[in-house]
Amino acid sequence: MFHYTTQGTCSKGINLEIQDGIITKCEFIAGCPGNTKGLARMVIGRKAEEVASLLEGTPCRGATSCPDQLSKAIRAYKDEE
Repeated sequence: MFHYTTQGTCSKGINLEIQDGIITKCEFIAGCPGNTKGLARMVIGRKAEEVASLLEGTPCRGATSCPDQLSKAIRAYKDEE
């Protein structure tokens, strides 16, 4: 399991697992429960690169958001491989 520490959002981190380019696990630590749980469920089983491209740059209260941070977590996960 890969852990990414988020920045600039209510969530504090994201636990992520990707196998063969597909997101198999996604869990936000803290944040708005309905939004983060819903987002995590929606990305499971989808291509990681597709999800990262779709969510990148999504703003919330500032220049980032939980979806944007997930895109950064996916890219960081890929850099670790």
